[in-house]
Amino acid sequence: MKTLEPLHFDSKLCRKELDEFKELLDNNPTLDERKDVLPFFRNRQHLSAFIGSYIQGLDNFDRLAFEYSLFGDFYCDLVVGDSEAGCYCFIEFEDASPTSIFEQKSKKATLEWSSRFEHGFSQIVDWFWKLADMENTTAFESQFGKGYIKYDGMLILGKSEDLAYKEQIRLQWRLDRVVVNSKKIFCRTFDELYKDLNRRLTRYGLVFPVNQGD
Repeated sequence: MKTLEPLHFDSKLCRKELDEFKELLDNNPTLDERKDVLPFFRNRQHLSAFIGSYIQGLDNFDRLAFEYSLFGDFYCDLVVGDSEAGCYCFIEFEDASPTSIFEQKSKKATLEWSSRFEHGFSQIVDWFWKLADMENTTAFESQFGKGYIKYDGMLILGKSEDLAYKEQIRLQWRLDRVVVNSKKIFCRTFDELYKDLNRRLTRYGLVFPVNQGD
């Protein structure tokens, strides 16, 4: 799915797919981006769409794309959108291993940011540059139906169990303070992603006790 396709979000299917996500995490101490992560989410559209719930104003998960081309220059692993609100989430997946976020690169006691993390973060920065560069063009409106959209980015990688408390604080500090062109870049480990979405989907079910289309 390499274009923004319409999606009729189904919270019941999302719950089933979220349970499958927990099973994937429980059964695999590490996850390979190409072999495990991307195929898993590509086959679970409703769970993938619900990742957009991190973004303020993205409430109706009605647009979805995998391996989405940004004007032929960059590719996003996943894009979730609310077409009516003009609000989008651009998502980069990496792997889940003990060195996904921090790694030992020298004899220093303090770990350094991993090449995986820096690569994923820089990918999103490039996406933001391209989106800003193309705003209010015919090509931009052709892709998003509007000349301007609201958006943030998200980097998903690693597992919390592989982070010492000091590294958790470093990660949170960086994410709280680094803003790119007034846009946030969220970062969640895979297990944090599960916990957040499980909690949000429970609340979503209280607000919308039946599927949106029922």
